[in-house]
Amino acid sequence: MLKIPQEIHEALIQQAVAELPYEACGYLAGRGDEILLQIPMTNVDQSPEHFSFAPAEQFAALRTARDKGMVLKAVYHSHPSTPARLSEEDLRLLNDPSLIYIIISLAGAEAQIKAFRIVNKVVTELPIQIIGGDPT
Repeated sequence: MLKIPQEIHEALIQQAVAELPYEACGYLAGRGDEILLQIPMTNVDQSPEHFSFAPAEQFAALRTARDKGMVLKAVYHSHPSTPARLSEEDLRLLNDPSLIYIIISLAGAEAQIKAFRIVNKVVTELPIQIIGGDPT
């Protein structure tokens, strides 16, 4: 189970919408199974179908997480017009078993966020628990 605060959940969707028509991307940092920090990154590919991070931003994200006593827990990116599932390209490029991969889909009437772990090319969907926010 991955615990994501309501504010970060909403911020992921807002970033995905703001960066249309391109894929939005970034890191999520935290402790244990809880996400505590969103670190938006620049999609240097400027593409609606794939993303790449600038190496300098990657190092800065790692430093930011460490300075706050956290670790990078997840990589996220959006799918502007396809479902919240890992694409063939995602499966080819995303191969760090220590990270969770989050997809934000804007393809439907409502944005959808799903989390996945990839170990030895086996994909497992992880449940997401939204914490905080208005309980009503």
